[in-house]
Amino acid sequence: MTSRLLPTTLATTLVLLAAAAGRANDLEGNPIRYSETAPDNVVSRLQQKIDAGEIELDWDEEFGYLPSLLESLDVPRSSQALVFSKTSLQRSRISPRRPRALYFNDDVYVGYCQNGDVVELSAADTKVGTAFYTLAQTDVARPRIERRIDGCLICHASSHTGNVPGHVVRSVFPDAGGFPKLASGTYRIDHTSPFERRWGGWYVTGTHGDQKHLGNHVYKSSLPRDEPNDGLNLTDLSGRFSTAKYLTPHSDIVSLLVLEHQTTVHNALVKAGFATREALWYEKSLDEALGDSPDELRESTRGRIENAGEKLLRCLLLCGEAPLTARVKGTSKFAEEYAARGPFDREGRSLRTLDLQTRLFRYPCSPLVGSEAFDELPDVVRDHVLRRMHDVLTGKDQSEEFDHLTPETRREILEILVATKPSLPATWRR
Repeated sequence: MTSRLLPTTLATTLVLLAAAAGRANDLEGNPIRYSETAPDNVVSRLQQKIDAGEIELDWDEEFGYLPSLLESLDVPRSSQALVFSKTSLQRSRISPRRPRALYFNDDVYVGYCQNGDVVELSAADTKVGTAFYTLAQTDVARPRIERRIDGCLICHASSHTGNVPGHVVRSVFPDAGGFPKLASGTYRIDHTSPFERRWGGWYVTGTHGDQKHLGNHVYKSSLPRDEPNDGLNLTDLSGRFSTAKYLTPHSDIVSLLVLEHQTTVHNALVKAGFATREALWYEKSLDEALGDSPDELRESTRGRIENAGEKLLRCLLLCGEAPLTARVKGTSKFAEEYAARGPFDREGRSLRTLDLQTRLFRYPCSPLVGSEAFDELPDVVRDHVLRRMHDVLTGKDQSEEFDHLTPETRREILEILVATKPSLPATWRR
């Protein structure tokens, strides 16, 4: 294969390239066109069914549309995570006495505030990466879930998300009112974050041995980083606020761990998809400008795509995951219900099987490799990730960053994927 190099003597072409790159990084420019593009996700499909009269959302006097919405989206109540820092849309409704509740599954996140004006939703989307919505908490004959763009993207398409529409899980030092002590700093959390930096501004129910975290605590001193936390290994939140005002009394530590991992992977999926679409559009613009009709991608284009794919690969295989140094156990049924979703191979193994003693998953490969968000990536980057994952799992790639995967673990992940993901390339089954 002969690579085609970018011409460097054509000034007009270089100007075109610079302009194309600038537009590609703009969510409203080509090829993303975020606002103009019709989303396609579990929320938009639910609204279509509501409009067609196929599904009705029931109104609950205590929680509004929340219970019916979770049921319609197949989001488990056990996924409930409670955050009391004022760090989101309805911040005036949030405090340590009235935390915001989050619920999630593989495809969607749902946010609820007591007496809130709206239920907030974000969904993994095949067209726009991540789509944001609100559902007014008003009892009407046919409720409408409205797409939101500008206000959400201020926080959800920033450097914290890789400048693509995505999710942010933050750990802060909240005061008694839930306001973050910003002068003390904040942490953006993912599965690589040390345990001791997590959950500032969140409630956490469960046991975790002698591991320390920042949750279940409001900070009073001017040096909050040095303030001891009185909320470790907490299993009952009833002394902190009225848990009866929520669907469950839990903010399960296992749910929080999965949430942090999953939002990280969703952001990486969007980043890889957008980077690929931008690179391909950039290439097409060059071809049109030069009157070229190539039969293969330029080396620079392929490099951009493969770079995005490598970052996604490392995320899917939990490279750099912060280790657990003691057993973690939640207080709800989340761990059991999450693991029960499968799919399973003939030996009863699943990527959802949890470890919770030294790491999150028994088999360190994200279950989101089986999600629609992964399958709907542009072919060129998805195929690259799968090819590289096969290299790692078969032992062809022995790079140091994959040292957390023993030969036995690689073989087990490979066998589970072959058994549970029918769309894998034929080379995986040889």
